[in-house]
Amino acid sequence: MTTVDTERTITFTVNGVPREATVPVRRLLSDALRHDLGLTGTHVGCEHGVCGACTVLVDGTPMRSCLMLAVQASGHDVQTVEGLARDDGRGGHLLHPVQEAFRECHALQCGFCTPGFLMTIKAGLEARDRAAELTEDEVDEIVGGNLCRCTGYANIKKAVRHAAAAMKDAE
Repeated sequence: MTTVDTERTITFTVNGVPREATVPVRRLLSDALRHDLGLTGTHVGCEHGVCGACTVLVDGTPMRSCLMLAVQASGHDVQTVEGLARDDGRGGHLLHPVQEAFRECHALQCGFCTPGFLMTIKAGLEARDRAAELTEDEVDEIVGGNLCRCTGYANIKKAVRHAAAAMKDAE
């Protein structure tokens, strides 16, 4: 008789912290992050990988966490929106340049899509040559896989350009 493995213990690094969780083998990464680890910043929108609200970085690559099983993340480095800001050394946090750009440029309305946009934009800007001029086609490509039902994308695109400039200046 063959036994069916219904749960598995996974180990992975989430936002720089080694984590372990025992999850059903069919649990989605989005659900493991939200329900097993309490990281509710990852939002679940369409549950079909279309909207991008659930985007996290897996080994630095944007992934739709609603399409990835938690067991597939075992042994990998996962970054969620909660891992963007860094400790300021005084009990507070310093926002990531993309977060700061969203704040400065008023790039959010209801905020539901924001975590996915932040993670996608972070990865997109980090993957490009920061010395090169950011083109409108690049901006469109970076934000093109995420949906927002509240804005016309103008301020989101403005935030991408603002963040790119801030990241270039930080070098």
